[in-house]
Amino acid sequence: MSKPETTSLYEFFKQFPNEEAARLYFEAKRWKGTVSCGHCGSLDVAECKGHKPMPYRCRDCRQHFSVRTGTVLAESRLPLQKWLMAIYMMTTARKGIPSTQMARELGITQKSAWFLAQRIRETWMTSFNGDMGDIVEIDETYIGGKEKNKHTNKKLRAGRGAVGKQAVLGILERDGRVVAMPINSTDRETLHGIINANVQKGATVYTDEHRSYLNMAGYNHHAVCHSVGEYVRDQAHTNGVESFWALLKRGYNGIYHHMSPKHLHRYINEFSFRHNTAEAGTMAFIDMTIEKMLNRRLTYKELIHVPA
Repeated sequence: MSKPETTSLYEFFKQFPNEEAARLYFEAKRWKGTVSCGHCGSLDVAECKGHKPMPYRCRDCRQHFSVRTGTVLAESRLPLQKWLMAIYMMTTARKGIPSTQMARELGITQKSAWFLAQRIRETWMTSFNGDMGDIVEIDETYIGGKEKNKHTNKKLRAGRGAVGKQAVLGILERDGRVVAMPINSTDRETLHGIINANVQKGATVYTDEHRSYLNMAGYNHHAVCHSVGEYVRDQAHTNGVESFWALLKRGYNGIYHHMSPKHLHRYINEFSFRHNTAEAGTMAFIDMTIEKMLNRRLTYKELIHVPA
């Protein structure tokens, strides 16, 4: 297997030396040479002189638009060159990049960098809807700080281990894609429901001995018993999904230090998307991100909203 083609930082800036180069790249990836209205989809458009108030105007709906219209880029005041640079940084950092470092690299505030990164993560949100492969590994883990390290007023005083942490379920195709998500419970009903929604019937499923995995109807289920030191039995093991957990936790402990339960699904999906596109080169990864931006939207108000 050939290694994915990587793009150095020097090569990146050589390709995108200014805002105009970034704009043309976004337009080429979105419109493939034929500009269409971001509001109504019409092809009857005119380019505005001086690109004011926007680069294009639709002759049908008479609205102005740009390559940002109808995407996660909408209403963002950040230059497109900085958007590309942010995607590049999140592409090349396998364990993630903190918003503080991104802010320094882009010359923006930490608040803007955090919002920018969250919108990129929102773009990557993916669901497989039952099309995982015919051999999968399934495992659960827990994300969060240790009780002994918490401030006194934040300790639950309910034990150790998983206390105060968020449960996360991972489903990995053997030597393939992964889908992972926070879950409210590790009971049988919750786990079986997620497995039925993501794994095709008749698939071979490998898990540990967690009792909630028992009696999975329609699957060829094999479990390894970690509690007695069994980690591999013939083809039965969960080493692949556990390697994914190891990378996620290195990102949690070494880079982000904290992932709030409210935004945890985006951070987890960031690691999932990088895993699932590991064979793509740097520019191919950026291209896939741009293609997924269409019809996505995440406002700051939606991002910080706390449900009543």
